[in-house]
Amino acid sequence: MLKTLRGRSLYRLMKIVSGLSFCMYGYDAGVLGGMLLHPPFQEAMGNPKSVWIYPMIIASYDLAAFATSIVIASFTMKIGRRGTAVMGNAVAVLGAVVQASAYGVPQMIVGRLLTGFAIGSISCSIPTYLNECGSKIHDRGPANALNAMFLIGGVPLAYWVDYGFVHWYTQASWRIPVVLQCCFAIPADTPRWYYARGRIAEGDAALSRLYDQDLDADSVQATKRSIMTAIEIETEANETIRWYQFLGMGFVDHTRLRIIRRLVMCFWLPMLGEWMGISLLAYFTPVILQNIGLSSNLISVLSGVVTTTFFLGTIPLYWTVERFGRRGTMLYSAIASTILYIIFIGMVGKGGDTESWVAIGLLFFICPIMTYGWQANKFLYSSEISPLEYRHIGGAFFASGEWLMVFITVFACPIGFQTVGWTFWFLILAGNICAVVFVYFLCPETAGRTLEQIDYLFIDSGLPGLRRNSLADIEEAERKMSASHVETARSIAETKG
Repeated sequence: MLKTLRGRSLYRLMKIVSGLSFCMYGYDAGVLGGMLLHPPFQEAMGNPKSVWIYPMIIASYDLAAFATSIVIASFTMKIGRRGTAVMGNAVAVLGAVVQASAYGVPQMIVGRLLTGFAIGSISCSIPTYLNECGSKIHDRGPANALNAMFLIGGVPLAYWVDYGFVHWYTQASWRIPVVLQCCFAIPADTPRWYYARGRIAEGDAALSRLYDQDLDADSVQATKRSIMTAIEIETEANETIRWYQFLGMGFVDHTRLRIIRRLVMCFWLPMLGEWMGISLLAYFTPVILQNIGLSSNLISVLSGVVTTTFFLGTIPLYWTVERFGRRGTMLYSAIASTILYIIFIGMVGKGGDTESWVAIGLLFFICPIMTYGWQANKFLYSSEISPLEYRHIGGAFFASGEWLMVFITVFACPIGFQTVGWTFWFLILAGNICAVVFVYFLCPETAGRTLEQIDYLFIDSGLPGLRRNSLADIEEAERKMSASHVETARSIAETKG
């Protein structure tokens, strides 16, 4: 049946199945957060007294995802976006079983490491997969917004499942929520990947199927020409890249398409998103509320409500991401969360009952604002700005930045709250300020541009976030680059002749 699907029906299926993979990603991020204070879980872990144990259990997942994102860059281009995601989903099932059957910290950490490997694979591949399969320019934004809804929806789902089981005082009360993770397959690989691998016939078939048109249709041929030209131009640029150029973190980049800078941006963007406190609140809402002095039942309820606001924040993005753009939603949400964090820190610092409840109330605004502006856009934007020939490297850079910062956040935050108390929030505030500066100066708008046109947003030197980048300017740059490419090819041919 899947082989008969074409066009929009096929793409809708791709979005749903990709979203389910990300739902597992979000579910796993939240499921242990709701069980950390649950006596049967603590008993199964041996009631550890060290302040390091629970952060290590949580953070081992993120550390494995970080390591996976680095290693996987060496072979993900060979097995494809689809193959990488399917591999991740398969390992996720094994990781869930190991976690759910754990008696003691070592086995739990092994299960978390396996699941981290799975999520690292999924986060490297799914955003690129969705972007490359869209047959229309305006497909990418809503598709990634829907993906974020699935991802963030997994977090409150985990907390509400946890809440349903915490009233049991048996080992099943935490093992059942942990094992509720699923595995799904993805229908086909992307035409851009096939073309980049030189598998032209398969690329033609995939492109025709996604457009639901014959291969000789004008729209299909125009897309194919654009992709093939981009591959040829990026292959020329590839000759100027050396590994040591990455040591400059993109500040110095003499490549024609600013490939170094764009890949480094893929690393920094998710790091900033995590530094803003998204994972901190997703993982440790119960611990944060416990520090305020609430009862265990109220902590469970409010944790579910707070994480539900994460999900609610992603819903309007589906309809607005193309209208307001990636740059606009990231920039203004970072400004808003910065202002709210300043007020939040002031309330937490005073420490009174009224101030504590005001701080809790602010979380209901901070969480949806951050997910609206950043949760989908950081995946979407990073995969858009990665050059086609390096999109697997961009995905690996993105995932390594994401999971490195999640690991630092998840491991350091509980210790930080215990050692320096509420002043730890100043570090999160600094992340929000850095996010504003980064987006304003370095991130041009990519909405309304084909993946191939995005190359031309970075050609000129200077700060790309401050340039006008109108469609006319991009088309003119595209024309000049294509002409230059033809001239270069002619010169090479004459030299060889």
